[in-house]
Amino acid sequence: MTHPRCLIAEDEPLLAQGLRADLATLWPQLDVVAVVGDGLQATAQTLVLRPDLCFFDIRMPGATGLEAAQALAEDWPEDTPFPLLVFVTAYDDYALQAFAAQAVDYLVKPVDSARLAACVSRLQARLAHRAPPALALQNTVEQLRALLGAPGAITAAPRLEVIQAQAGNLVHLVPVAEVIYFEAADKYVRVITADREHLIRISLRELLPQLDPAVFWQVHRGTVVQARCITTAKREESGKVTLTLRGRPEKLTASRLYAHLFRGM
Repeated sequence: MTHPRCLIAEDEPLLAQGLRADLATLWPQLDVVAVVGDGLQATAQTLVLRPDLCFFDIRMPGATGLEAAQALAEDWPEDTPFPLLVFVTAYDDYALQAFAAQAVDYLVKPVDSARLAACVSRLQARLAHRAPPALALQNTVEQLRALLGAPGAITAAPRLEVIQAQAGNLVHLVPVAEVIYFEAADKYVRVITADREHLIRISLRELLPQLDPAVFWQVHRGTVVQARCITTAKREESGKVTLTLRGRPEKLTASRLYAHLFRGM
């Protein structure tokens, strides 16, 4: 019988070692295939190794545990069982309430041995009665959608009216109303209008709270589009949605997490 496989994502080495040691005691058959220290590696290694379960710290460099899980849900193949997720957090009452409401496994730092033992028992039971891959993925998508939209997930900020995009010694003032979409590009964001493209030094995570969510829809972890600039939305068999735009020739992809935005009235 194949032993279950696990990935731990924790940026504090001592805590990662402690969790690994506790799991070895409580669940000797569990094979920890990787321990990573940031959210980007958490996503990349999980996609490569395809473990049965993951422990994701909520606050990590590169990407949060929720963002890493979001990336997995967007890119995970439908025919492969999605890993069971356990989120580890040191604080954030909103997160604890949201996790509990969505029946998502979570642990609070410092991890209590009794709480971890109970979590292990639940994971073992869930592994023994796993849903078919497509259904499990859909359930995870719905849980993550609720978590990402929970109160407190995005802190309110003053609305941005003008983008100041610097190129050399010249600053372009771009009205936000003229932006068709924003796209993450490493530590920058591409600002796309009908006739130009600008690059601003800010992360999409920092920019999002400054945009009106009724006007700018997040359709992918790295893409936010002005809703009135979307002309058609075509649902694909993969669960994703292909978008055509008013004023731009390229097409955008809405991931599984945001496909629910595009339903007929």
